[in-house]
Amino acid sequence: MKTHLLYRGRDFDWEQTPPPNHEALIQDLNLETIFKGMAGNDPFLAEAAKRVMLAGVGDDIETLLFRQSVLKDCIQNKAIASKIYDLAVEANERKRKQWFGVLNKSPIGILSGAIELLQVLMEILGKLRALGRESSSKFQSEGFVTFFKMVESELPDEYFDRIKVYLRDLKFPEGILVSADLGEAAESAQHTLRRSQRAKSGLLSRVFSDKTQSFSFKISDKDDAGAKAIGALRDRGVNPVSNAVAQSAEHIMTFFAMLRSELGFYIGAANLHATLSQQSQPLCFPTPAPVGSLKHSFTDLRDISLALTVGKQITGNDLNADGKELFMITGANQGGKSTFLRATGLAQMMMQCGMFVTATAFSCALVRHVFTHFTREEDVTMKSGKFDEELRRMSTIIDNISADSLMLFNESFAATNEREGSEIARQIVRALLESKVKVFFVTHLYELSHGFWKDSLPGGVFLRAERLDDGKRSFKLVPGEPLQTSFGEDLYEEIFADKKPQPALN
Repeated sequence: MKTHLLYRGRDFDWEQTPPPNHEALIQDLNLETIFKGMAGNDPFLAEAAKRVMLAGVGDDIETLLFRQSVLKDCIQNKAIASKIYDLAVEANERKRKQWFGVLNKSPIGILSGAIELLQVLMEILGKLRALGRESSSKFQSEGFVTFFKMVESELPDEYFDRIKVYLRDLKFPEGILVSADLGEAAESAQHTLRRSQRAKSGLLSRVFSDKTQSFSFKISDKDDAGAKAIGALRDRGVNPVSNAVAQSAEHIMTFFAMLRSELGFYIGAANLHATLSQQSQPLCFPTPAPVGSLKHSFTDLRDISLALTVGKQITGNDLNADGKELFMITGANQGGKSTFLRATGLAQMMMQCGMFVTATAFSCALVRHVFTHFTREEDVTMKSGKFDEELRRMSTIIDNISADSLMLFNESFAATNEREGSEIARQIVRALLESKVKVFFVTHLYELSHGFWKDSLPGGVFLRAERLDDGKRSFKLVPGEPLQTSFGEDLYEEIFADKKPQPALN
């Protein structure tokens, strides 16, 4: 049995290595806030969210749309999806309480534990099938429709009846019957577990049937050696069956583990959707465009991590920049530039894994990778300067970046003087654009931003954090030529206005 809720026709690889820049992505885009918003206090849901979001779908639009459809079903039928998830959790918790294969290594012990687990799993599978029969008509996505059909076809009534008989017989109510051949040196060989003829026949046939001649012996309670010898013969016969039953239990457990993981991602996303809906944040499922198409437009895009942090309405931004590849973002301090940059990166990553975004409309080309290069605090160990650290991180990015990726810079290369920082940044940006990498760059380096402005790049967009006439920030980004000032004096006045020295009294 396969779940196939994250991919059409295959399982998600939970052991895959995360992208080499995943730690920077988590830190720069504040992804931990998203994971917590999805998981609440459930570390398993947080891990599922982390792995799926960081893996994305690459350039696979079909898989992205497949996931969007499954997630819509989960949002619309959250109570039912949660019941399915709870069954998977129950199966995993019940397995954890079993000892088979852990504390008891004898074949009969393994068999006993596997039978107990299978009995529990049969009960849970029965609940899953019943839930599917009751609720499958409410789901429209290909993923859930295929899932419920699989459950119905793989778990007919005959399956449960047959398993019930097998599990009853494997408890050996008539005793254990093992046949053996005589091997070399008069050693027993070819031990085979047999089904007792008494177990096959009914009560009347057992009473009136001809008795075949047999020989038996009884081991004394004090004969430890004899008991061990008989036990060894029994284990040889039972061993293949115990392995087969244990493997059957593990197969069903693998199904439930995959169901818990894959459905866990959607449950987390549905939780996040519910939280944001309660805050009346705009939400939409994005329209993906093919890799390399340079499609990039949205309406009222908001930083989801900020929305979760403040728990109230925040300012969104609009952008219509189809065909553009360079976005230079300048303007007033504390004007929303970094927030806009983070919102852009988060929306891209959420779209790439099949989720919704915090906007009223969002359409964007898929990218192969997302990279971030945000300013960092000074190295407290004093092993290197801040500028050296920036260059090392940039070198690592260059080693891993590829065409059709998204690169987000936030105040990069400002740790040195303006001329040197601007020249280094200009050369790096030029090289990235030539390599077909889309670049967003938040900067206070006037030589850098105004230099690109003068070049009049056809694929360039220049945005400026808006400053109102009274010095207040609207947190909106508007098209505009880069300015030499970031209006830092506004912040100074706001902070220190009531701390100006008072004139001395005579």
